[in-house]
Amino acid sequence: MVFQGGTGGTARLKAIRQAELHSLEPDEVASTLEAGIEGETTQIILERMDRGKEGWERLLVDRLRLKHYQWKTEQTYRDWANRFVQWRGKVGLDGASAEDVKGFLTYLASERDVAASTQRQALNALVFLFREVLGEEPGDLSGFQTSRRPTRVPTVLTEAECMMLFGELDGMAQIMAKLTYGAGLRVTELIRLRIQDIDFDRGIVTVRAGKGGKDRVTVLPEALKVPLSRHFIDLREVYERDREAGVPGVWLPSVVEHKIPKAGASWSWQWVFPSRQLAVDPRSGVQRRHHVSDAAFQTAIRKAADKAGIAKRVTPHTLRHSFATHLLRSGHDIRTVQELLGHAKVETTMIYTHVLNKPGVSVRSPLD
Repeated sequence: MVFQGGTGGTARLKAIRQAELHSLEPDEVASTLEAGIEGETTQIILERMDRGKEGWERLLVDRLRLKHYQWKTEQTYRDWANRFVQWRGKVGLDGASAEDVKGFLTYLASERDVAASTQRQALNALVFLFREVLGEEPGDLSGFQTSRRPTRVPTVLTEAECMMLFGELDGMAQIMAKLTYGAGLRVTELIRLRIQDIDFDRGIVTVRAGKGGKDRVTVLPEALKVPLSRHFIDLREVYERDREAGVPGVWLPSVVEHKIPKAGASWSWQWVFPSRQLAVDPRSGVQRRHHVSDAAFQTAIRKAADKAGIAKRVTPHTLRHSFATHLLRSGHDIRTVQELLGHAKVETTMIYTHVLNKPGVSVRSPLD
């Protein structure tokens, strides 16, 4: 059965249910939909792991993977789609319209008090759901209540507090923390670093597919060159053992996997911060070595801050905030800091100037 574009969301849902009744996999429906929408027969690689329970969710997963969305984005979009379905109650996606989307977004702002960025994330996920699963444009989405949560000044550590924090860490966790601070990395950028992304000779760290899918370079701290070199020696031993044991190569971006299928087993593509244990890839079902989880690193930072007696809420992102603030305080121009952080707009970087500037800085307190 082949479906033509513009059949509408209800028709798609009926097709998925009909396929389920006839013991057809929803991915087969996705394949025929793909052929009808794009006008060409496209062979979709069917991943059998963690593809959702409902037919519409499996189709959502197929579309996300066909368009090569990151795993974290896939999880986020699936989560918002499920929340939307639960919010609508027993009717599920039947008859879903732009008014339902606006109602859900208003609910998030008024009753859940989510941040504006969270509300935008939900909007993006639902637009994708309508276009790619229901096969229709969501229509006019203006007029919903937007989130008005005030902007908060970021938490920043002093240089001394950073050293205290590092002192409560050791091994790979300490290197990760120092690199987060020393290069101004987001936690996802840190854990996804590959061996080839560290350039000791040029003193740079290359961030690939960062926020917004953009690449950038940032500074590799001189103080980390020796510890990282020693860390690489240890990694090489793990790498050699994995190859001898026949462990499949690490996960690769789909473009690289298609062009260089064996790259995952090469040294240059290995993770800089790998997990100690092998794990099953949720997309392919292959057991391989993945990078360390962000949750484990966040927990290590939080515990280290408690041990150091730092009376602030400290997360890995706090180190990135501290990197930017300390650079600006030392006299580096804001455009340079913007590029190192990977901010699309300088206005985003400007928030750190509020941390630097004390109210009434030129006024002497009467207590003094």
